[in-house]
Amino acid sequence: MRIAQVAPLFESVPPKLYGGTERVVSYLTEELVRLGHDVTLFATADSCTSARLVPVWPQALRLDETCADQLAPHVLMIELVARLADQFDIIHFHVAQLHLPVARRLRGVAHVTTLHGRLDLLELVPLFDEFSEIPVVSISDAQRLPLPRAAWVGTVHHGLPPDLLPFSPTPGDYLAFLGRVSPEKGVGRAIAIAKACGMPLRIAAKVDPADRVYFETEIRPRLDDPLVEFIGEIGEDEKGRFLGGARALLFPIDWPEPFGVVMIEALACGLPVVAFEGGSVREVISDGVNGLVVRSLEEAVQAVRRIDSIDRRACRAEFERRFTASRMAADYLAVYRAVRAASTPWLRRPALVPPAVEEAVPAGEYSGSRGNGRTGFTRGERESSDFGEGRHP
Repeated sequence: MRIAQVAPLFESVPPKLYGGTERVVSYLTEELVRLGHDVTLFATADSCTSARLVPVWPQALRLDETCADQLAPHVLMIELVARLADQFDIIHFHVAQLHLPVARRLRGVAHVTTLHGRLDLLELVPLFDEFSEIPVVSISDAQRLPLPRAAWVGTVHHGLPPDLLPFSPTPGDYLAFLGRVSPEKGVGRAIAIAKACGMPLRIAAKVDPADRVYFETEIRPRLDDPLVEFIGEIGEDEKGRFLGGARALLFPIDWPEPFGVVMIEALACGLPVVAFEGGSVREVISDGVNGLVVRSLEEAVQAVRRIDSIDRRACRAEFERRFTASRMAADYLAVYRAVRAASTPWLRRPALVPPAVEEAVPAGEYSGSRGNGRTGFTRGERESSDFGEGRHP
């Protein structure tokens, strides 16, 4: 099958350091190539792939100090994909909603869009009501709940290469936090849990410009504690040692996490996860088998104290059974075939009459806790690898 993968340009594929969406695109692309498919990857020129690379921008936008408008390269890429569309059997988009008007006009070319970000934003309801014929894939069942009228064609959980991260059978003596410093990721909760347990906490996380004030005012003052060590952003080659050497991964989220790749990275290392309930957590963590699901700081502290009851071999076994790249690729191939073989082409459905702005978005809603909803394409506004992820203010 001739397959196009269209990746965000914020990071290379795979990312050099932090990056969720682009990393998953890389694992999927490489597995599809291994299976013998003809894959073309639209990404930045500093990407590394065994597929045919169409370099849209010289380097990852997050690392490009010369790019003042991060929207422009993405628009350029969408136009290039449309121009070459008839060369593919299916086009797989990973750029949130940016391409929807173009995808609607790809007559005779099968396409599917994986939505990698949060979907509980008011602006997305009328958008996906309008584009209700566009076939979309969720990365968890929980993610799709706010958009029941979207044209869902499947849920595909993320997967990793089985040899990417080594299994570590022996527990370490510290707790691990891996990801991004932001209110919704819960690094403040992680510090509170570690201090209550009297256990060391190592934080391997990046700080986006959008979260710099939060880091400086809320987190940095709490890093003086001898139990807390802030490592900063780490690369793929450091994850195995960091996760494998820990006793548990803390995943204290405060938002509807669409998936959470770090959870399956931990499981690959045999590391049990203490996770706050929400979003996709229950789809990844089987309570009492590969981790413990909690609802409060008090429950999290108790969970850490009994984390050794979780068998690290069982964690690795759950990863191998449910979260490998080969399983992810097989699921996507099934989606590709279903979309291509649909007896009725994906024709445009009648658009709903858009509601007045004052009806769709109540006064003051944008400053509430549902996220700012911006994709933030100018430098300094947003530099996150999860395209359209949505953020708490």
